[in-house]
Order: sequence, then structure tokens, then C-alpha cells
Amino acid sequence: MGMKQPAANDAVSKHMVAEATLTAHFVDAALKAGMDRDAINAVLSRIADETIISEFWVSDENGEIAFTNVEGVDFTFPTDPAADSQAAPFAALLTGDQTGVVQGAAPRVLDGAVFRYVGVAGVDQRRIVQVGLSAAELDEP
Repeated sequence: MGMKQPAANDAVSKHMVAEATLTAHFVDAALKAGMDRDAINAVLSRIADETIISEFWVSDENGEIAFTNVEGVDFTFPTDPAADSQAAPFAALLTGDQTGVVQGAAPRVLDGAVFRYVGVAGVDQRRIVQVGLSAAELDEP
């Protein structure tokens, strides 16, 4: 699995990759089972409420968010992996150039809050399947 960044080998990264991979398979199975966006988002919200995972961001093939546990946020991933944005490296999941992207904790585009994000490619179609942990959950500076 092609991974970006040296942090990809630490235990937290490995668990986050597993969580993102499970999420990709869940979305695929949920859509095949006929679940709609609200039902899928409700499951993601429940998982986020009950586990260490803070956020789920699942895009469509254009980088637009299709599923998330974060209500009321209109976010689109950059589609150019070289763009000057914390979220840009995840665009490589849309192009097929990467199967996984691991980032260390960093201020995010949305609001400057410090998060750690890991993403994998979609199972059912080209999409970004990302899980995020807040720095507070990670105990990282």
C-alpha cells in the first residue's frame, strides 16, 4: 500500500488506516443495502460519539463531501495533490496515485484546529475516505 509520510508506521497511523479502510467498506456495503445519506451519516455520528474517532469525511469522485458525522459543514477536498492546502495530499486518492495518505497532527484548513488525518481510497468508486482524530484525543501538541 503506497503511503505518504514517515509517520505511516506508528501504531496510531496503522489503526487509523484500518479505521478508514473499514469505513470505506461500510460505505460500500451501506449503499448496496440501500441506505441513504442521512442513515449513513447517522451511523458515522454514532461511531464518532462512541469511539476515539473524531471525524469521518467521505467524498465523492469530485472531492465533495458525500458522507460525514460533522453537520453543517460544506467542504470539498482539493483535486490537485500539489495544491497549497493541508487537505491537498488526499487528492492522490482520487487520482489513484496513492492508496493511502497518512498525515501527522497539523492545523486543518477548515478552522485551524489541530487534527491528525488518515485517508484511503474508496472501495465502491473513486472517493476519499478519511478519518480524523483531534489533537486532544491524541495527546499530541
